[in-house]
Amino acid sequence: MADFTFRISPNIILGSYTTSRLGEFALQYGKRFMLILDPILKEVKSNDKITQSLKDRNIDFFVFDELSEGATTKTIQQALSLARQSHIQGIIGVGGGRAINVARTLAAIYNENDEVYPFVEGQPVSAEPLPLICLPTTTRDPFVFTDTIPVTDSRSAQIKLVKAKNGLCKIVLFDPNMTATLTTNQTESMTIEAMCLATEAYLSHKANFFSDMIAEKAVEILGYATDENHSLTITTPTEELLSQGGCMASLASATSSIGVASLLALCINARFKTSRSLVTSILFPHVIEDCAKFKSERIAKLAQLLNIAPENSAPEECSAALAENVRQRLAKANLPARLKDLNISIEHLALAAEDAGKLDYINSLPRSMTSDDLFSLIKLAY
Repeated sequence: MADFTFRISPNIILGSYTTSRLGEFALQYGKRFMLILDPILKEVKSNDKITQSLKDRNIDFFVFDELSEGATTKTIQQALSLARQSHIQGIIGVGGGRAINVARTLAAIYNENDEVYPFVEGQPVSAEPLPLICLPTTTRDPFVFTDTIPVTDSRSAQIKLVKAKNGLCKIVLFDPNMTATLTTNQTESMTIEAMCLATEAYLSHKANFFSDMIAEKAVEILGYATDENHSLTITTPTEELLSQGGCMASLASATSSIGVASLLALCINARFKTSRSLVTSILFPHVIEDCAKFKSERIAKLAQLLNIAPENSAPEECSAALAENVRQRLAKANLPARLKDLNISIEHLALAAEDAGKLDYINSLPRSMTSDDLFSLIKLAY
């Protein structure tokens, strides 16, 4: 077994109304901030909770919410110019993946002399990052606890990975109340995605005793959150359980690795702006069936944690039960079950498979895979 190294960074604060303390935490790092804000928060009138906390502490800030294209090099370059002109002391990112990844990239390269493009091409970041606070509003973020930032290259619509320095993010806040911005369908698909993240971390070639422990607990908590039979014995509100499970799934993923479904969803989202959580959810049962051929005992453990397979069931039966359970969740939530339902042609999806095969994550999958293998999985799910 390889040596295990765990760095306690960032600080994780999870609980209801932690958003109201955002200004308190920000004061630890400065008085002048750039707030990267997901525009959906303004539409649902949740932005006032965030800005009021900063105003109450007399923190000087300005908002950047031009994120319609996502975390692209074009958007990041625009935000970087504004940040440098304003001589800010820190960055706060609030929202889904696009807001968080823009904020993380800005913090990572703010003190560099170059613009964004050399870093998406692989140039290492050497300067110290700007203090960064992240507040994800989507219950899960597979990258927020890592030093890897997925960025879409505007020139090619391909995903690129920016390698930041360790300790990029100072604090991550998880506030279950902020998930109220999500629709029922979004919540369902993100819950399945969080389960997929935990499962991928558990099955990854990079899995270790620590990631296993976190992944198992994430699956267990997410199971409680979605199992109506536990409503009489578990008094913790569902939204808080989802935040806890999503946080732990993200941490498991960071201490192990994302897998096939998350990798492909990342590349498909970059090219076609399709919901990452939807793509992950559709691919998830096919990933389970593929891994059942060589990691059935591990999948059986997860199925038992979710109480969907008796302890004396054969591993193959447990794997089949878990895949079927995911499909039932998709059907119950009225979510698409096939990739073709997302109105993307199989030819276009082949491009995403090629993109995925070029990323470093290909080396952390449960088994050795090429772009052709990834495309074969896409065809099964199409």
